[in-house]
Amino acid sequence: MAIITISRGSYSKGLEVAEKTAARLGYRVVSRDLLLEASDHFHIPEIKLVRAIHDAPSILDRLTHGRQGFLAYIQCALAEQAVQDNLVYHGLAGHLLLKGAPHVLKVRIIADLESRVAAEMQREGISAAEARSLLLKDDDERRRWTQSLYGVDPWDASLYDLVIHIHKLTVDDAVDFIVHAAERPCFQSTPEARRKMEDLALACRIKSVLVQNACYNVAVASEYGNVVLYHKSSGTRTLHVDPTIKRKIETIPGVNHLEEHSGMPAPPSAV
Repeated sequence: MAIITISRGSYSKGLEVAEKTAARLGYRVVSRDLLLEASDHFHIPEIKLVRAIHDAPSILDRLTHGRQGFLAYIQCALAEQAVQDNLVYHGLAGHLLLKGAPHVLKVRIIADLESRVAAEMQREGISAAEARSLLLKDDDERRRWTQSLYGVDPWDASLYDLVIHIHKLTVDDAVDFIVHAAERPCFQSTPEARRKMEDLALACRIKSVLVQNACYNVAVASEYGNVVLYHKSSGTRTLHVDPTIKRKIETIPGVNHLEEHSGMPAPPSAV
């Protein structure tokens, strides 16, 4: 059992690869439905969640909850899915949203621009120049979105375990590679891997509560249900989460202990 994230540009055959991989392995496949789940759970209009994924960072800053809020909602929804294992997720930043989970196989699917242009022309009934312009704009927005939120370039191959170019290699070839990799011992869902995924999901639930209560500068880490809230900036004073919010967090199933650290850097696993 494993969790597979598939990152891709538009018209790169990523959807087809994800669906065929899930079918071969008997896994669930999650994509846009994840956004719908987040929207229903947190009572946020779906269109805003879609814009949070696809629009430029300047647009995100103008939304009510800002980038941090929408990222928290989406990450929480994905973590809730991933804690069940046997998952193929395709979409932006899945490999970054599930940071710290050791059994995540991170895949990037790419395709040559001319093949993508041809697919866009057929789908939209537009000229090659128009299709190329739209694709390059979409690529730029996706790239800026990831760079703005995470400070990394989504085209950096070191972020992935596999980068597969759909050109000489077919979709079925890509599926073969992914299935073979997913069966390797390092991507199996061990008790320790599941525990870390559960801790990540718990931290994400707590982060969503904080965001809903306008606590945007607090990072959350969990280990065996022992939760630490890290205040990202303190200046000369000690910061604390409102006691009412802390009591709400303490009632979340899985929380064994809760404490706060102000002026101390959060660990890499924090959300």
